[in-house]
Amino acid sequence: MSGVMTMRGSAHLRGSSWLVLLVTPVLVAGTLLASAAVRPVAAATEGSNRIGVVCTTSSSPNPTFTLTTRQGYINLADGTTAYMWGFSEGGKPFQHPGPTLCVNEGDTVTVVLSNAFTGTSAPKKAPAVSIVFPGQENVLADGAPSQPQFDGSGNLTSLAQAAQPGGSVSYSFVASKPGTFLYESGGGQLTSGSPSPFSSPQIQVRMGLFGALIVRPAMGANFVYDRADSQFNPDTEFMILLSEIDPYLNAKVLKGTAFNMNTYHPRYWLINGRQFPDSIADNFASWLPTQPYGSIAPIHPYDATANPWPAVDRYLSVGSMDFPFHPHGNNGKVIGRDGSPLAAGAGEDMSFDKFAVNIGPGQTWDLLFDWKDNEGYSPTNPVPASEPDLQNLTIGMFYSGSPYLGVQEAMPPGISTLNECGEFYIIAHNHALHQLTSWGVNMTGPITYTRVDPPLPNSCP
Repeated sequence: MSGVMTMRGSAHLRGSSWLVLLVTPVLVAGTLLASAAVRPVAAATEGSNRIGVVCTTSSSPNPTFTLTTRQGYINLADGTTAYMWGFSEGGKPFQHPGPTLCVNEGDTVTVVLSNAFTGTSAPKKAPAVSIVFPGQENVLADGAPSQPQFDGSGNLTSLAQAAQPGGSVSYSFVASKPGTFLYESGGGQLTSGSPSPFSSPQIQVRMGLFGALIVRPAMGANFVYDRADSQFNPDTEFMILLSEIDPYLNAKVLKGTAFNMNTYHPRYWLINGRQFPDSIADNFASWLPTQPYGSIAPIHPYDATANPWPAVDRYLSVGSMDFPFHPHGNNGKVIGRDGSPLAAGAGEDMSFDKFAVNIGPGQTWDLLFDWKDNEGYSPTNPVPASEPDLQNLTIGMFYSGSPYLGVQEAMPPGISTLNECGEFYIIAHNHALHQLTSWGVNMTGPITYTRVDPPLPNSCP
């Protein structure tokens, strides 16, 4: 069948956030805070792109970005908040994850790291911080090769030259190849004063010091790589950045006391810095001022004339374990991994379809996908099966009242729907089911939807 669904949802959830009426032991243990006194008053960076990838850009061919360390809080699906660190653009407020930096192939990219962990903005036991750029070659730090740093005893102190609290480091590199990449903290040890227990990159990345880097190919912004078979519809570019939280680590950092990473055990899992159902809200949802990026993927059915190009999903992971992410009923075509196209020799196509994206720690994957109305079912071409009786149905809040794309029908008394125009919603989530929880609260983890809208023209918002 062509995607008949009974569980559907809205890409535009406005108003107040959904409430999960379950209280976990987190509040009792005091590992997370949910006080209005700690909530931010200013929104994170806002742009015009309400759906899909939100690019932070600078003038090509010599783009310059300033990433500033911040501390703040994010909302979690069980009604609590988590204390986090993060990178923000310039002088803008805390956000999680860091800005998605978009540059062009061949650009000389400069990233100025400003460590604002000082004065009234300093967390307890504030550390030095560095940034590493996996997949980028010949990275310079203040004009010297960026490389691991050691103390006088030969102990590793960071993976790159670090900015001390109140200081800065300028990194630069030529974005020599297109693709999807991470940037993340390489840690950093203080050079004076009492040592910080939070100098390791393992802790700093888990606290939120990471973001995505997209390098556009010379062929154009509607290609993933410099290959004709990597073309996509630029209106359907999406990001799935997977991460995790052990609230006991965050609580120790908040208090300024040491944490033993041998006891690290994630209890929350996130997609683009959010959990379900907030994950399917628009970018810059008003009730998520520090979590600007949504993950829902609205597309239209494939059409050789009106919609010939697929969508693209850019997968990234900063977790400590494999994340088997699975878009239900919608295989993706893997065209690249870790910023390298799946091609060999003279450019042979080595892409492959994948039922689940088993993305490992530090990996990135690039997938193309579309949705084809193969059977063309409609009220005039009905599904060749008997519909179950109403008493045998559980009607979800995303159901349109009809199994056919673009059709809405009257709902039974007392039933409401968030479906806007008879669209289909196809769920996508981590297939390691414990990762769908918030300290045991089911269906709150890294979950999103592919939203299939009726063919254009239509009246969908």
